[in-house]
Amino acid sequence: MWLLFLPVLFHTAAFADEKVTFEVKAPMMVAKGEAVRVEFTLNAKPDDNSFVAPSFEGFDVIAGPVFSEGIQIINGQMTRSYTITYVLLPQQEGTFTIGAATARVDKTEYRTKTLPIEVVDEGQTGQSSSGGSSSGSSPADVQQQVGKDDILLRMELSRRTAFKGEPIRAALKLYYRVNLVGDSGSKLPTFNGFWAQEIERQQQPQRERYNGRVYETQIVREYLLYPQQSGVITIEPAELNVIAQVVVQSSNPDPFFGGGHEVYDVRRSLRTAPVEVTVRDLPAGAPESFSGAVGKFTMSSNLPASTLAANSAATYTVKIAGTGNLSFVQAPKLTLPSSFEQYNVKTTESMNTTAAGTTGYRQFEYPFIARAEGEYEIPPVEFTYFNPDTKQYVTLSAQQMTLDVTPDAGGGSAQQVVTGLSKEDVKLLGQDIRFIKLGRGNLHLQRPPFMGSALYFLLLALIVALFGGAYVALRKRIRDRQNVVLMRGKRANKVAVQRFRLAAQYMRAENRHAFYEEMLRALWGYMSDKFNIPVANLTKENVREELHKRGISQELSQCFSDLISRCDEAQYSPVAGARMSDIYNEGVDFISKLEAVIKR
Repeated sequence: MWLLFLPVLFHTAAFADEKVTFEVKAPMMVAKGEAVRVEFTLNAKPDDNSFVAPSFEGFDVIAGPVFSEGIQIINGQMTRSYTITYVLLPQQEGTFTIGAATARVDKTEYRTKTLPIEVVDEGQTGQSSSGGSSSGSSPADVQQQVGKDDILLRMELSRRTAFKGEPIRAALKLYYRVNLVGDSGSKLPTFNGFWAQEIERQQQPQRERYNGRVYETQIVREYLLYPQQSGVITIEPAELNVIAQVVVQSSNPDPFFGGGHEVYDVRRSLRTAPVEVTVRDLPAGAPESFSGAVGKFTMSSNLPASTLAANSAATYTVKIAGTGNLSFVQAPKLTLPSSFEQYNVKTTESMNTTAAGTTGYRQFEYPFIARAEGEYEIPPVEFTYFNPDTKQYVTLSAQQMTLDVTPDAGGGSAQQVVTGLSKEDVKLLGQDIRFIKLGRGNLHLQRPPFMGSALYFLLLALIVALFGGAYVALRKRIRDRQNVVLMRGKRANKVAVQRFRLAAQYMRAENRHAFYEEMLRALWGYMSDKFNIPVANLTKENVREELHKRGISQELSQCFSDLISRCDEAQYSPVAGARMSDIYNEGVDFISKLEAVIKR
């Protein structure tokens, strides 16, 4: 029976060995008049009546202390937590400090750190509906519960001016003062003019003050941008569709219990403002060893043994480490004597993307074989980078290598003639050249020569004919490509098929808005390319008139108008009027029929 108590004993021992932690958690910034929740958490049970709370100067205690105990099991490991919670109300604006709380565990006293809280006065900048209620529940009333400035989307950059190749941190940040329950699609910038690398890291929501108001903030995406061209580059706006949740008082209360609330979803389409970045060219006069590295780097080298036998292999290693555009760092140039055989450089790397740039190292290994004996002075490898802080080029130099190549013990080098050696003399041994035979050789033709035969002229005529045909076809293709209208008409069906495939992907993902938008692009784009109709003149009437000129039936023209109308209605109507599969099949069938009629 005592075996049944082993798990309990093991858990008890684990709790006894675990380090005791005592922490405090509260928001760093709150608005004046907003309730503040402060939690003191222990990972071990405190002694009875040992907890002593701070004085909470600058706040009124409206609730607490409330003691709670929790148990959490993760991967078979059980942890306990003991939490003491207070709800405070700030008395005035300013910065106040939550003092240290104390508690004893097994007669040992533990203290929390002090925690500053900034209380700001938002003034009369508007009222937020987060968690509030309203007596009206009509759609218009619900929409008004979420103010224009209650949800914002901003693109924040670490700098607006940078050198070419200098990393810029770009954070797409969401500001909100209402309860958000999700999003329904986004459109991220393409960052034209930059080489963009996304930073993958978990970001916890934080509180910030912006335009005199306190917001919850969450980073949606974070990137490192490396400018690839100089001048003013504009980062296009990002778009995000979010869903806020509003709770209003029910207009039809329960007849038995009364009261009641209703929850509504309010959708908002957010868009950032375009952001301009000024990119400066790197200063002139860069050393020859500069290959575009920008940041702060160090270089180390690992030289081969100073003595090496001829025809033996060795490796020269250079390691460049630091922070910056490390992904663009190229292997420095290693100059070896002409008698050395140098092979492809092997590159190994370890890099980590951070907000400051790419940190890590790139290591370059230069394998080579020394072919001729002698003593060689190999010039040091140089690497130059640009430091944006000092605005100067910095050249790093590795150690100079002196290599003594001894004769090959197997005599391999003596049996080889290698051009470009330091010892150039070529010795002809007695048996290198055989005696030349004198007199007429008994030579005769085995078969008639191919040149001048009938087959030769036949093949020559065939080659000339093929060349002439290829020339005519190439000239025709060049003329067709110069005819923009003709090329657009020929590619119209191919472009429409590609857009139909993309629409099918959205259909399988049940993304209604993107599906109907892509269907409209496919149909309108096909008409514009096929019949050379400018985009500004793309209307149903113009398309119907163009189809009539080409003898297209009235039924097929009406099919196009019906498809466009149904896609427009389904795209902007919250009620699904038709299945996406039906619209997709009808669109593909329409293009196929129109292609068949036009090709006649």
